[in-house]
Amino acid sequence: MNQTMLRAVVAQCKAELLRTVRNKRFVIFSVIMPVAFYFLFSSTIGNQNIDGTDFNSYYLMSMTCYGIIGASFSTFSMRLARERSQGWIRMLKITPLPSWAYIVSKVSAQALINLCIIIMMFLIGGFGKQLDLPAATWLSCGLWIWIGGMSFMALGTLFGSMRNPDAVQVVSMIVYMGMSVLGGLWMPITTMSKTMQNIAQALPTYRLGQGAWNMLAGGTVDWAGIGILAAYVVVFMVLSSYIMRKQEAV
Repeated sequence: MNQTMLRAVVAQCKAELLRTVRNKRFVIFSVIMPVAFYFLFSSTIGNQNIDGTDFNSYYLMSMTCYGIIGASFSTFSMRLARERSQGWIRMLKITPLPSWAYIVSKVSAQALINLCIIIMMFLIGGFGKQLDLPAATWLSCGLWIWIGGMSFMALGTLFGSMRNPDAVQVVSMIVYMGMSVLGGLWMPITTMSKTMQNIAQALPTYRLGQGAWNMLAGGTVDWAGIGILAAYVVVFMVLSSYIMRKQEAV
């Protein structure tokens, strides 16, 4: 990559970051709601034991995952859909900027945003709720959520393949809320029926949270969760690629 190309990628990445920070949906669903839910439920339920760890720590990981997923659904997918509907991606093809630079800037900006959400939530838990976790636990849980959370960009890409931004907003919000509730991010799946627990364990939202909850309780890497998240990524990327190719052929 030459210096000119690098500057172009960095400039595109900065533009993506600014657009995200100024986006009201991002602020509401990825910042305000996770923080509000965390303080509301942790204060209401108290410091109960959930799966070998206290509820305050457990729910911090849940709401951190919730914020990460919201960023992929409420902002990432909407930007893709709007840029496709406005012909922005088609216009980029006639510029010197290669297609991979556009993708790299998108993914890099979203990864940085996700990292900021994780740091914000962990600081709130550490100072706001006086959570005293080992440094290794903070690091391992944060790293898991950061890496695993990127898999939801694949689903965001699938939503973004739709040409109607208004439809994307509705569909992404329904899926976002539904998967968050059913996946145990709002409340532990132990409060659900056996059937609902089985459904939850097949969802990527649960697998993202379960990996962090497991490490929080002193467990190891959730390899089953990695496999399920990876399978979802493949399916979502194949579907989004197929849809985009069909649209371009029309």
